[in-house]
Amino acid sequence: MPASQPRSRARDRNNVLNRAEFLSLNQPLKGNQESRSSSRKQSGQAGAAGAQNSNPKERRQSQQLPEEDCMQLNPSLKGIAFNSLLAIDICMSKRLGVCANRASSWGGARSMINLLGITGHGIPWIAGTLICLVKSSTLAGQEVLMNLLLALLLDIMIVAGLQKLAKRKGPYDINPGLLDYLTMDTYAFPAGHASRVAMLSKFFLNHLVLAIPLRILLVLWALCVGLSRVMIGRHHITDVLSGFVFGYLQFRLVELIWMSSNTCQMLISIW
Repeated sequence: MPASQPRSRARDRNNVLNRAEFLSLNQPLKGNQESRSSSRKQSGQAGAAGAQNSNPKERRQSQQLPEEDCMQLNPSLKGIAFNSLLAIDICMSKRLGVCANRASSWGGARSMINLLGITGHGIPWIAGTLICLVKSSTLAGQEVLMNLLLALLLDIMIVAGLQKLAKRKGPYDINPGLLDYLTMDTYAFPAGHASRVAMLSKFFLNHLVLAIPLRILLVLWALCVGLSRVMIGRHHITDVLSGFVFGYLQFRLVELIWMSSNTCQMLISIW
């Protein structure tokens, strides 16, 4: 045993792999290991500190980004249908806006189209209803006029509230007129003129005795006023169609809360 130990030591000394330049082949240097481990620890600590210092809102957004990308890349069938109908509505409304400005194809007829739109404005109708109410001497006439005034006021308030909620702009960048600001008709959806003419035409058809030609003219007037709002570029086609629907619903509402003759007389006496 004592003789074998010197022999093994001499053999280790003579081994080429035990030299300093070949030590890296057998095992990594301790200094390199320590430096690598310390650099890993520092990078891990820096990453943890950065993750702690990052804003939770940013982390939430980073987590939501993949979902948003998936939603954009794989939209639902309802989303595709809605966006397609919206694109068609905008395209058709721009094509029908032939009087949007003076340079348009029908720019010369813009004044006449605006005049047609004024016939469906709320201010002239409210003023005319008040004048007729003052001059009316029959109880039946006063009852109809008071309910018509109620319908006009409800139309202005309902349309103004819906427009404030939707805040949809028209197909062209056209500023509302002075009368539009007075009735708070500053946005596109729903079209206030369309709702008003639909409500008025239905109201007159139900409560006035009119000949058939006058009934046809009344319906044509409502349709032309609605079309004029698209031609001057103030509303989309869907804005006008929705305005017609809301106008009919307002008429049904007025029919439900119809004021009797006694109520009308009481209100007139107070006024």
